[in-house]
Amino acid sequence: MAEKKKYLYGPVPSRRLGLSCGVDIVPFKVCTLDCIYCQLGATTEKAIERKEYVPPEAVLAELRETLAEGLKADFITISGSGEPTLNSRLGELIDGIKKITNIPVAILTNGTLLYRPDVRMDCAKADVVLPSLDAGDKQTFQKINRPHKDINIEKLISGLCAFRNEYAGQIWLEVFLIEGSNTDAGQIAKIKNIIRRIRPDKVQLNTAVRPTTCAGIKRVDAEQLEAIAAELGKNCEVIADFSSSRGGSVPVRCQPIPTHRDSPGVKSKAEDISGAHFTTSDKMEALLSMLKRRPCSLDDICTGLGIGHNEALKHISHLQQLGVINYEQKDGRIFFKASS
Repeated sequence: MAEKKKYLYGPVPSRRLGLSCGVDIVPFKVCTLDCIYCQLGATTEKAIERKEYVPPEAVLAELRETLAEGLKADFITISGSGEPTLNSRLGELIDGIKKITNIPVAILTNGTLLYRPDVRMDCAKADVVLPSLDAGDKQTFQKINRPHKDINIEKLISGLCAFRNEYAGQIWLEVFLIEGSNTDAGQIAKIKNIIRRIRPDKVQLNTAVRPTTCAGIKRVDAEQLEAIAAELGKNCEVIADFSSSRGGSVPVRCQPIPTHRDSPGVKSKAEDISGAHFTTSDKMEALLSMLKRRPCSLDDICTGLGIGHNEALKHISHLQQLGVINYEQKDGRIFFKASS
C-alpha cells in the first residue's frame, strides 16, 4: 500500500504533547543509541555523523498540503523513527515550519548530540525540547541505551547542561524506568543528582507500557512510579499510560464494539479536535503511517484519526488482510503495528 506522505504522520495522541503531528527526518532506526525499550525494534544503523537525509523543502511541501487539509494539532513534533538531530538541516526545517504555521514545534531527542554546538543551535529554535536520561552511571547507560562507541554518559550530561545554559525555552526531560534495571535506590539517587545539574523545566517518568525491542522488559507499576516521582522533586510527573480502556483490550478480528461515537450524526471528541475529513483511502494511509512509527492501541488510532471504534476496526481489519499490519499484546492490552 503506497503512502502519499513520506515525512509527516498523525496527528497522534501524546500524553506529553496532546495531539502531535509527527515529522520524520531520518531513515528508519538510524540512531545514536539502540535502546532495549524502543518501540520500533533494533537500530539498523548506529551513527553520530550528521547528514541531510531528508531535505527540508520536501517536508515543508507536505506540511503546507497538510495545513491546507485543515490540520489541527497542539504541536508539530520532530521525532519519527530515528534520532532527528542526526539531520544536518534540522535548524533550517524549524525555521521553515515557523514561517508557515503558528503551531509550536517540539523536538523528541535522546539528547546524545547536544554536546555539539551546532546541534544545540538547531534545537534552540524549537519551542519545547524533550530529551532523555535513563541512567545514573556508565554501566547502566551501556546496558539500557547501548550507545554508539563514541557516545558516553558524560557527553550526554555535559550536552544537556550546556543546552540548559543556552536555551530559554522549555526542556521536558523523560526518564524511562525499567523494573530491575534502573529503579533501585542508588540508581534513583544518581539520576536525581544529574537532574539537578541539568535543571529541566519538567521531569517526566515513563515505563514499558507498550511492546519493546527486547523481550522481558518489565514495566514499573504506577504506585512505584509515583513514589519515585515524589523522590525526584515537585517538577516530576508520571506520563506512563496505564489506562485499560476497552479500546486498548478489544480482541482482534472480533465484532466491533458499538459506541456512542459511531452513532449517526454524533461527532466524537476526536473528530472535533483532529481537523480534516479524509477519504477511506486517506485514513488507511494515515493509519499505516502512524503504525510504522509507533505501536498504537485502538483508542490511540481513534483519537489520532478522529474516528469511532467501528470505523477504526474496519480499517485495521483491511490492513491485516493485506498483511501490512499485525498486533502484539503487552500487559493485557493490544497494540497494532506495521509488519516488518
